Amino acid sequence: MTHKNKLFKGDIARFLTNVQFNSSIIRFFPTNRCYSYSFMKKTMLGLVTYLILGLASGYSQSVYILFDPNVDQARYANKILTEALKGKGYHISPDRGAYDFLLNLDINSVKLEKEAYMIIPDRKVITVNGGDANGLLYGSLSLKEKVLNGIPISEIGFEQEKPELEFRGIKHNLPWDAYRANPALDQHYLTARDINYWEAFLDMMAENRFNVLSLWNLHPFTYMIRPKNFPEASPFTDAEFMQWQELYRGIFRMARERGIETYIVNWSIFVSEEFSKAHKVAKDNFYPHFYVDGDTSEIVKRYTRESVTQVLEEYPDLTGFGISHGEGMGGMTPQQRQDWMNETMIEGMRLANRKTKFIHRVPFSANLGSGGSTSRDTERLTREAMEKIDYFDGPIWVEMKFNWSHAHSTPDLVKVHGGELGDTYFVPEPKNYKITWMARNEDFFTLRWGVPDFIRLHIAKNNHSYVGGYFIGSEGYIPVKDYFTAINKPVDWKYAFQRQWLFYKLWGRLLYNPQTPDEVFKAEFNRRYGKNTEDLLEAFSLSSSTQLRLASVFDSTWDLTLYGEGFMSLDKGTMKYISVDKLINQKTMDPNYISVKDFVGQGTSAGTGYEIKITPLELANRLERDCKRALELVENIELKDNASLLYEVSDVQAWSNLGLHLAEKLRGAVHLQTFRVSASEIHRELAIAHLENALSYWDKVIAVTRPIYKDMPLTPYLHNNNALFHWEHLRPEVEDDISIAKGQKINSLD
Repeated sequence: MTHKNKLFKGDIARFLTNVQFNSSIIRFFPTNRCYSYSFMKKTMLGLVTYLILGLASGYSQSVYILFDPNVDQARYANKILTEALKGKGYHISPDRGAYDFLLNLDINSVKLEKEAYMIIPDRKVITVNGGDANGLLYGSLSLKEKVLNGIPISEIGFEQEKPELEFRGIKHNLPWDAYRANPALDQHYLTARDINYWEAFLDMMAENRFNVLSLWNLHPFTYMIRPKNFPEASPFTDAEFMQWQELYRGIFRMARERGIETYIVNWSIFVSEEFSKAHKVAKDNFYPHFYVDGDTSEIVKRYTRESVTQVLEEYPDLTGFGISHGEGMGGMTPQQRQDWMNETMIEGMRLANRKTKFIHRVPFSANLGSGGSTSRDTERLTREAMEKIDYFDGPIWVEMKFNWSHAHSTPDLVKVHGGELGDTYFVPEPKNYKITWMARNEDFFTLRWGVPDFIRLHIAKNNHSYVGGYFIGSEGYIPVKDYFTAINKPVDWKYAFQRQWLFYKLWGRLLYNPQTPDEVFKAEFNRRYGKNTEDLLEAFSLSSSTQLRLASVFDSTWDLTLYGEGFMSLDKGTMKYISVDKLINQKTMDPNYISVKDFVGQGTSAGTGYEIKITPLELANRLERDCKRALELVENIELKDNASLLYEVSDVQAWSNLGLHLAEKLRGAVHLQTFRVSASEIHRELAIAHLENALSYWDKVIAVTRPIYKDMPLTPYLHNNNALFHWEHLRPEVEDDISIAKGQKINSLD
């Protein structure tokens, strides 16, 4: 059936067949009336034109959506499908008996596993089956994507997908009681308290198949509860506290509706300042203090344990908690840290009136400090403690930092927080927990990033039977306020995370299904920016591989030891541009790479054993090849006064010129070190030439980024008295490389 007041194409065709123009009469009109030829001709032409235009613009096909309103994800699926279909001109029929197409949203847990889905077209009926409510939502999101990409609903084909990884999470730090005290974090405070931000962020998560949101800060309890037995711990008035409760409850409710689990993760032994002063305990264990000794007094234990229980009972939509054996536990042995967790956080969860889920971070200190260390004994202790726990809902998610704070480096596991990881957690294979890799990003906050094959390879290499999934996210960057954009023209984002849409889409969709083809992401570029912009995917893949290569050839550990897009590293407590000397002497992260110093020291002749590895000169050649190709791909993209597209193209250009800068710097470093070893003047001259080229590429980075990016308060400048970042500010340090090669500066690392 068709909706009332709508006409089929066949109806208009039959009408046109009955309209016969000749020199005397139009026979469509009743023969017992007399009309002038001119009148009839004008009337018929006007009516035909009206009907044809009406078909094109107003006579849309009608769709009825059948769903279970008692299922949260089904209601949300109906909402997003309704918006997408209306946006493409379809009419949403309120009458089940009157439609052109029926969308049947249903759960079929017999045929499908959890979070899997099928889209089954059958003439005028399209069924979306989910193995559970999440699967139903993901199938609906896939259907929505096709509609938005311009595929007529009549041409929707069969589709089937299932999840590769069960845990697909985002690490999201909060700007209150933040992990560090810095303007780069404080600036997000007001925006992050706006529920509209969280609705947009959760929409993005669902669209990209993320199913876990973890919220991190030092001490969350103050903002969520008035502790029943410790009301003095709260600093808020009743009105202020009510606002905080509404925010957290709103986040958890919206997450549940989108099939997203929520976890609160805090850092160890911290309390509110009010609690500390009232009881004269934990005298430094509150914001903004971080590396402090643990206070294991009984009142602090009781306060923590009761707070955990009360939070879980007052927030039924919260999925669970995560624990961290880190800051706030200085001076404690690994055993003391685990015992404290057992008596407080874990016991508080056990005492709650409902089942919860649990994230257990792997200890990153095998001694009394908090700086990071690993040991076999600590691994055994932690595994034994986790295997004794049997009262949580589902597996314990054991979080491990993949390559410490710089997962966007090599896809090979080289280290975790503290150093190398043994096989204690994996052999024998665990029964009650799963490993979840923390893919931290402390390397790029400004420039857009997207290398799909890196993510596919990462998953292929690290998705073992004992692995449950991944977190992605940052410690020193909060994706809330857009404090980057300088152009005063309309753009298609409001919040910072929306600028990095490709980063989230690639990680989320590929964690769900690593076989998701590049065509899905290319289609998104075309939908956003018009036809013939799909080459941007390849351009980003080639150009932003610069980050992966820099982080692979330049070893790093904790957050501030490398800031990739800024080409900076920690030097004597201050973040500085990576000098040619530092590049020469730094060992590599990836054992498949060779450092400049080792390459020159061992020689380059055959038989050295380096043939199978990536030398600095080979890396330089790869960077040059890929970055020049990326620049070619974006050279002819028409911007059409589209500021959003301008940023996409400009970021490709920025990454590409950073890559070309690194290529020339590597060549210059090899020749400079060769000169120092051999005293051959020709190598000094070649080093100077390459480093001058490196400076010219840095100038191109400045030329691209200066008009479009503000001076930015980025976390890597924590040790620089809150200085602002822009590539332009580093130019004098880049130029210093040439002076070093010329011998005008003393090599501080010799």
